[in-house]
Amino acid sequence: MAACQTKKEEINFPKTDLANAPLIPKPIKTIPTGNAFGLDAGTAIYTSTTNPEFEKVGQFLSESIKSKIGLDVTVNSSSEDKLERLIYINQSDSVDLENPEAYQLYIKKDSILLNAKTAAGAFRGVQTLRQLIPEKSNDTLADHPIWVIPSGKIMDAPKYAYRSSMLDVARHFFTIDEVKKYIDALAYYKFNTLHLHLSDDQGWRIEIKSWPKLTEVGGASEVGGGEGGFYTQEEYKDLVAYAADRHITIVPEIDMPGHTNSASLSYPFLHYAGAETPRVRTDMKVGYSSFDAQKDTVYSFLDDVIGEIAMMTPGPYFHIGGDESHVTRKSDYILFVEKVGKLVQKHNKRMIGWDEIAQADIDPNSIAQLWNEPKNALKAAENGSKIIISPAKKAYLDMKYDSISEYGLNWAGYIPVDVGYQWDPETYAEGLAKENILGIEAPLWSETISNGTELEYLAFPRLIGYAELGWSPSEHLNWDDYKKRLAAQVPYLESMQINYYPTKLVDWEKE
Repeated sequence: MAACQTKKEEINFPKTDLANAPLIPKPIKTIPTGNAFGLDAGTAIYTSTTNPEFEKVGQFLSESIKSKIGLDVTVNSSSEDKLERLIYINQSDSVDLENPEAYQLYIKKDSILLNAKTAAGAFRGVQTLRQLIPEKSNDTLADHPIWVIPSGKIMDAPKYAYRSSMLDVARHFFTIDEVKKYIDALAYYKFNTLHLHLSDDQGWRIEIKSWPKLTEVGGASEVGGGEGGFYTQEEYKDLVAYAADRHITIVPEIDMPGHTNSASLSYPFLHYAGAETPRVRTDMKVGYSSFDAQKDTVYSFLDDVIGEIAMMTPGPYFHIGGDESHVTRKSDYILFVEKVGKLVQKHNKRMIGWDEIAQADIDPNSIAQLWNEPKNALKAAENGSKIIISPAKKAYLDMKYDSISEYGLNWAGYIPVDVGYQWDPETYAEGLAKENILGIEAPLWSETISNGTELEYLAFPRLIGYAELGWSPSEHLNWDDYKKRLAAQVPYLESMQINYYPTKLVDWEKE
């Protein structure tokens, strides 16, 4: 026990205050108690063992601690020789944990207790704990490294059930490793969903075994003329599993009936006669392609595509796109959305579509994603559908920060970091009741970006603000307070090698 010889009363815990910890998203309730927990070699993690998912959360915390500060912390070890301080992840049946992602964190001098009803709730609580662990040992008297965590209580739960970002891997293809890195950052800030835009005019990115030309032909191009690429079914399953280990649900999107040039190029029978003739597209234009809504063979094809993807995707959702179908006759568009909605139901998934789908008679279980027209969202809500709030003017991560941004577009306007944070999804669409809102999503379209570094430039730091908009109570949203906490994220961003945009609106904390 040489590493733990220091008496606890000799440890010089710096004055720390949980109330001022730079947590993002900001928890519902934080009660500081003016003391501290010393994380060191004498600390061990224990979890409820009746649910193996809780043990996995404990292992994730252990690995995160090792990665951040190099400290080995055992999980559910039978030996207690070195045990001086304890982190216990407990499956609780407390009535205060109504929300499935709720957690309670009790930090004392010799123990940390994390209560949650579900493993997802425990995992969210672990992200809070990760943010509280300092980068460097910050005790001044002990003869061994101690990382001091401020004591107190945190009671927390998310505002919305659905907190997401979308990644467009169709306009430019992103590797599995690039997507996994994005998932890691989403998990750290308590997102629970990643929406993958898997097909568009410029590229088809998911292997469909019954229709191999989709990737052989449709996957071989991208905006700007690069070689494109696609995910094999095994790679996609690996991505889904990686996300699930971080309690993130993958939502696959096959965009239709528009944005379908790459599919119709692969299989010309899909093509609608009123649309432009399919050819390899490397430009950024939209609205010129369409499936033929009158052909039974189109729906047979889509039954196969939706079926194969649904089989690999345990999450409840399937996104059918539905936006910018400018050359599709309205009657055909409505027919198409209604028939595809039934196919999605057949494969036991819940349909999501961009807000245009509200023009059709959609099932009340379907979800409309507001990106452009609030009136569509209101119509869908009147029908009983839930709404995902993703307005281009506020939440599109591909909009430029300003006129000198290196990447991005500006058709919906500029979105500086403060503009991206200072709005409330609850009140964005006038007349939309908050109980109709499923959640928030920040989409990142990839016309102007082609690798992870460029992706990160547009996503960070704005993505961090959307995490707070989706999680924290509206009364906690305050730009002056938030930008101080945002500045304190630098050590995490730099340790993860995330290429964030250093906006001058924030006084970044750099060494």
